[in-house]
Amino acid sequence: MKHEKANKEIGDRGLEGQRGTEAQRQRGKRVGGNSKIQNVQSPVPNPQPVVPNTQSPVPNLDNWLEIGKIVSPQGLSGELKVYPVSDFPERFEVPGKRWLLRLDGTEPQPIELLTGRYISNKNLYVIKLAGVKTCDQAETLRGCKLMVPASDRPQLAEDEYHVLDLIGVEVFMQASGELVGTVVDIIAAGNDLLEVKLHPSFTTDKGQMTNDKKQKTVLIPFVEAIAPVVDLKSNRIEITPPPGLLEINN
Repeated sequence: MKHEKANKEIGDRGLEGQRGTEAQRQRGKRVGGNSKIQNVQSPVPNPQPVVPNTQSPVPNLDNWLEIGKIVSPQGLSGELKVYPVSDFPERFEVPGKRWLLRLDGTEPQPIELLTGRYISNKNLYVIKLAGVKTCDQAETLRGCKLMVPASDRPQLAEDEYHVLDLIGVEVFMQASGELVGTVVDIIAAGNDLLEVKLHPSFTTDKGQMTNDKKQKTVLIPFVEAIAPVVDLKSNRIEITPPPGLLEINN
């Protein structure tokens, strides 16, 4: 399943062991994603200086997707290391318009991507942005995020799903019709996993409710054998889990 970070649904969880934020590779029978880059060329905007702000503005990111986070300068010529949260290399390798969310900003600002390359052993991209020519200029962008509009989502092939469209879908047992819970996240593993928050009424041990009143989550492999029915129009996924998959370890 391919992925880009859904800002209004998934928060920052660090660079290591992220859930639903790292580039999720195309594995198994169920693949998907949010959007691939449109090769949109645009005039080079003038980069805006970072102005310290003692307040903490709240970004309005409902209409944006995060594709990567700038982690540090690379070299002395203004190149930048970017940790990707998108599975689409075009986001970092194809020149054109991107948007930059600064640490003190509330709205992403347009910026021009000039070049980009992937460093496979570090799972990082090294990119060059217009107007960033020195290491000092690059340093001011540490921690800033690269964004694209949420509307930048192409049509997907059969059995491909946008991650955003899966968040919030209800999961049911196919045999009994029992409501299991709701998808709250997508996790990259050998196969992509649905993180499902269990419904309070769901039973896991011969009809006995768990002693813990707090709703728990379970991980369900998003493969055809276990999730044979995905009906986004009905907001419904039907599963046929093997014995023990949904057991809760208290």
